[in-house]
Parts: sequence; structure tokens; C-alpha cells
Amino acid sequence: MTANNMRDDWWKQAVVYQVYPRSFKDANGDGLGDIAGVTEKIPYLKALGVDAIWLSPFYPSDLADGGYDVIDYRNVDPRLGTMDDFDAMVAAAHEAGIKVIVDIVPNHTADKHVFFQEALAAGPGSPERDRYIFRDGRGEHGELPPNDWISLFGGPAWEQVADGQWYLHIFAKQQPDVNWNNPDIHEEFKKTLRFWSDHGTDGFRIDVAHGLAKDLESTPLDQMDPLAVQHGLCHDFTSPLWDRREVHDIYREWREVFNEYNPPRFAVGEAWVVPEHQHLYASTDELGQVFNFEFAEANWDVDAMRAAILAGLRSAEETHDSTTTWVMSNHDVPRHVSRYGLPQVPASSHHQLAKDWLLRDGTSYFEDRELGTKRARAAILMELGLPGSVYIYQGEELGLPEVADIPWDRLEDPTPFFTRERFIEKGRDGCRVPLPWVAADVPAPAEWNAGFGTGASFGFSPATKSDGSASADPHLPQPLWYKDYAADAEEVDDASMLNLYRATLTLRASLLTATADTADCAAIDAGHDVIAYSRPSTDGRRFASYTNFGAAAVTLPAGEVVLASGDLTADGALPQDTTVWLLLD
Repeated sequence: MTANNMRDDWWKQAVVYQVYPRSFKDANGDGLGDIAGVTEKIPYLKALGVDAIWLSPFYPSDLADGGYDVIDYRNVDPRLGTMDDFDAMVAAAHEAGIKVIVDIVPNHTADKHVFFQEALAAGPGSPERDRYIFRDGRGEHGELPPNDWISLFGGPAWEQVADGQWYLHIFAKQQPDVNWNNPDIHEEFKKTLRFWSDHGTDGFRIDVAHGLAKDLESTPLDQMDPLAVQHGLCHDFTSPLWDRREVHDIYREWREVFNEYNPPRFAVGEAWVVPEHQHLYASTDELGQVFNFEFAEANWDVDAMRAAILAGLRSAEETHDSTTTWVMSNHDVPRHVSRYGLPQVPASSHHQLAKDWLLRDGTSYFEDRELGTKRARAAILMELGLPGSVYIYQGEELGLPEVADIPWDRLEDPTPFFTRERFIEKGRDGCRVPLPWVAADVPAPAEWNAGFGTGASFGFSPATKSDGSASADPHLPQPLWYKDYAADAEEVDDASMLNLYRATLTLRASLLTATADTADCAAIDAGHDVIAYSRPSTDGRRFASYTNFGAAAVTLPAGEVVLASGDLTADGALPQDTTVWLLLD
């Protein structure tokens, strides 16, 4: 067990590895990653040096939204295993000293959830229907939706049912929003939190944490902002859908559940809110922690990165019992190796250039993977030296780029199909392609696209199923260039991204675990093009991280170089797009 995990407040300085189960490791050969596959790779995760794993949804689901359309919150999707498999995975993780975090999806259920099926059967005005957000339609016969809101996945945010009423779905139509004014919903999710806690989970990641409380009564629906769904960031708590004050009543109620356990459970909220509101979610009277997405949104630009760091540290200082979080990639955004390898130009919204590049199957802009990899190596050192928790998305430790040219008929994400396909957005499948584990397990090039393969799967699936038949192809196609990023090949390459992550996490644990306090992190003025900061080291010296964004090499202060993301110059200076860790004299 890591020294960090010996503490009850382990989550304040944890390195958390996000597992997207369907694309992590397939143990039974059906082409879909599963819980047993996670168990199989616990030794890999232990060797990586992470404190915890966070599993994206593994519940029964029709996969209308990658598992975030949950049919049953207290079970395992049969395609991914059983509750016995889950318990075995938790036991293996805990034996390895790794904590377990599971995803909770409280803004909406699947349309096949028993509550929604009961709501449809019971009809308008029933207690069962009150568990969701049903409204009568406009028009002479209610044939028009209650207003013109557009869902985040495109298309109307209202869906009509057989008796004429309409229900709200901020996301896909298979994900009806629940009504958090209904006490049944409160009890359902408290029961769910206790269920997984009783099965050994140590914490929770809360999906759409800022969206639960809604006010659809104070203003007539057809007079509300037609872009209220898209207008998520609000400084004054006045949005009818997002970041309302009432949401914190829910999390204070959840805190009572968390505190029933010893040590208390914690949660991290996915709350896309203005920075000055983050601390409300991160209070230890509520969730305990909130995601800081400033890194995940920023270009590889010194001003953007410096602003992201300062915003994260300020947010943590406002909540004295919590710490900030650092995230560069996850299952919802293009992988940062590719983002950093594309032209770094300002855009109207974050990742817009990367999304445009994906929309055109990776052909619209040149992706400089060598440069993107160099910057990603620098970024992980810059990030991991900071106080607080770091969330690593599966595959980033291999330096995986985004898979931009998945054929459109193989996509699974709902986004492209509700946004007029090629005219708006291609979706998130490019960062969800199954991981490559074995370089020698190379698929045969497929006739329909020479860039992908069939048959083998770089070790994602076993060669054969238990009955001796060939394993199915992975649920998303893997590009043939995945061979260069396979975990077994990187393990024996001292210069690989995987071994850089391992070395960085080892040094972080030995040098910095005792100092999670943001007040101990001091900025160093090394010029505009350099982001530098220092913290106390466990050996009594001062730890320092220097990242050079500028073209001119930077002279470093006197001290011991303990790790660098790339080679220094012949005279020991720090070149562009490189980070170094020092122990100062």
C-alpha cells in the first residue's frame, strides 16, 4: 500500500486512474472489456503506482451513452460480469493497496429503469410519474414540446410518450432526467451509495454533479432562455438547470451517508461550474472534492496553463479541508497527446480545433505526434508535482493519441447521430478505443480500411474464448499503429511514456506525499515563458518544477536534477517543451 493510502484522507493527495471498463481489458473474448479484465490488470496498476482506480459505469445499460444510461444502479451489466466478479476485483485492488471509486449517475436514469417504466404505466399526475420531469406540451393538442430546448447531444430536449405528455432529457432521449424534488429519488440514491459502500468501495465520482436541482416552476417553460441547456456557466445561481444552490442540500444529505462509514467515504463531483463555485461542492460537509477541468480545457500555452494552475490552487484555498484536482484527459475529451500536437490557436470554445479535426477524420490539420508526445511528457511532470489529486485517464500513461479516423458506421457515441453527423461533431469514441496490451498480437489489416484490423486485438482480448472459438473483434476498431504503444513494448523501453509515468509517480510518492497543503506551493519567477513552482521536499530540501514553453533554453538554478521529461542541453539548460524536477541546494 502507498504511504498516501495509509491515511483516512488519502483522496486529498491521491493519484487516481480512470478505468473505462468496456475498453480496458476483455477477459472472456467477447470484444467488450469487463470487470474480470480489471482484476487481471491490478498488478499493472500497482506497478504504475496509482493510489486508486475509478470505474466509469459498469451497470446494466443499453449503451445509448457509453453506460451512462443506467438501468439498474445496484448491479453489474451481465456483459461485464457479476457482483461476485466485482467483489473479487475490489478484494484484489485492496490487497494491492489500491482504493476503488465507482461512478454514480444521479441526474438521469435509463428509460428502461424500473422507475421510468412505472412512470409510463402509471400515467399523468401519478406519484410514479412525479419521479421524472414530465410536462404537457404546447399547441392545440399538446403536439409541441413544452419549449424549444436542445439537448446536449443534439435534437429536442423533450420526448413525447404515448399518452401525449413530454419528458425532459438533457442528454439522450434514453436518459430521462429525474425529479430531485421527489423523496423517492433521494431514497433511491442513498440506498445506492450504501450498497456500493457495503461492497467495499472507498468513494464515488458524481456524474453531472451540478445538474441535479432544477427550477422549472418560477417562470413559464416557454418563456425560459431557449439556450438554458447550453448556458451552463452562471455566476449568480440563476440558471434553471445548472449549479443551483439547492443542489448542495442533496450533497449535505449524502455526506450523512458517507459519514456512516469508517473511514468516511468521499466523492468527487463532475461540476462544470465557474471556479468561484467549485469550493461549495468540494466542502467536506458535502462531496469532499470537485474536478478542476482547467488543464483539460487549456491549450499548450504558457498563459493558459499558468491560469489553470492558479485557478486550481485558489479553488482549493477556498475550501480549507479539501484539495484541488488536476485532469488532462478523460473519456469525454480528445486525448491530450493529439490536442498538444495540433496547431495551438485560440478558438471560440475549448477543444474546438480538435473537434473540427475529428469531424474530418483527422485530415483538416496536421497532427505532429512527436511534438504532442514531447509536450505531454512535459505536462505530466508539471501536473504531478502540484499539490492535490491527479486523475489519469487509461492509456495516457502509454502516450496514446486520439483515434481520429474511426469509420462513421462503427461509432458508438450518440453525439454524432443527434448533431447532424458530419456538420457538427464526431463524438468521443476516439478516446475510448480499447487499449493495446501486447505488441505482437497484431490484427490482420481489414479490407474495408487498411488503417484498422480484424482478428487479433493487441492483447485486449484473449486469443480464444473458453470454448476454443476465436475472440470477437473489439467493440471499437483499433488502428494498426497501436502496435507502437502496446504496454508490453513500453515496459522494456526505458524512454517510454509508461516508464516516465512510473518514475514520476514513484518520486512523487517519496518526495511529496507529506505536503498536500496548497499554501506550501510557491510560484517561482523564471520569466514569462516558464512555469516554475516549489514545495517542501520530504528530505528537507526544496522541491522545484520548471517547465519551459519558450523557444530559448532556460538556465536552471543550482540543485540536483531528479527527473526530466526530455534531454537537457549540453550545458544543462532546459529546452522548449520540457519539464525538470529539481531538489534545490
